[in-house]
Amino acid sequence: MLFRTFLISLIVASTLFGARMAAAADVTVFAASSLKTALDDVARQYEARTGLDVAISYAGSSVLARQIQHGAPADLFVSANADWMDILEADGLLVEGSRVDLLGNALVLVAHDTDAPVSLTDPTALATRLGEGHLAMALVDAVPAGMYGKAALMNLGLWDSVRGQVAQSDNVRAALALVASGEAPYGIVYATDAQSSDSVHVVAHFPQITHPPIVYPMAEIAGQGGAATQSFRETLMGETARATFQSHGFIVMEHTP
Repeated sequence: MLFRTFLISLIVASTLFGARMAAAADVTVFAASSLKTALDDVARQYEARTGLDVAISYAGSSVLARQIQHGAPADLFVSANADWMDILEADGLLVEGSRVDLLGNALVLVAHDTDAPVSLTDPTALATRLGEGHLAMALVDAVPAGMYGKAALMNLGLWDSVRGQVAQSDNVRAALALVASGEAPYGIVYATDAQSSDSVHVVAHFPQITHPPIVYPMAEIAGQGGAATQSFRETLMGETARATFQSHGFIVMEHTP
């Protein structure tokens, strides 16, 4: 009960902060944490070109979706999986026809102080490498990166051997930070997160067939935004943004702007 009260308070506080942020910007975007480095680059380019201000709030997709459900003034939402976007769509919170699959990603195992590969087909290799250390992951039952990671470990028959050592964090960038700082020797993050940090090494790639497809859907939020929002949405699907996303390691989905 106390946790539920705290969670509601956190959502309300975040919503009020979002309202102040939106009032000062031409476009307010809620985006999955894993998009930060690339999306910041795209936003800077857009602001320089148009003179408009883009405010971006990053967090786990589950947290952002709940904030939108509670009235947070997001103009545009970019989720790290389809499920949370489906929930908002079912609630009637999306602008009809604005939803599009923007990007894709891959899942990797990263280490702090070694670049020695880890076999994902050996049932004991990962647990042996961990020793008494922790495996950093985003929340495995709520945040997309954590959900994908858990699914991959389960499909590979590795989950039971490491579940007791999983250190869960609010979002995938927080999981990355645990490994980058050496707090956790290993972690599961997106390939793009690993590319954004010089303090981690990719030691294994999870086969795509071991987890659901990693897709980033984007949509406008009903009752919000306007011409500037539509303009930024189109920019995110344009050739310049595509090149930026690709340079950060994202898979650009085929779509019509």
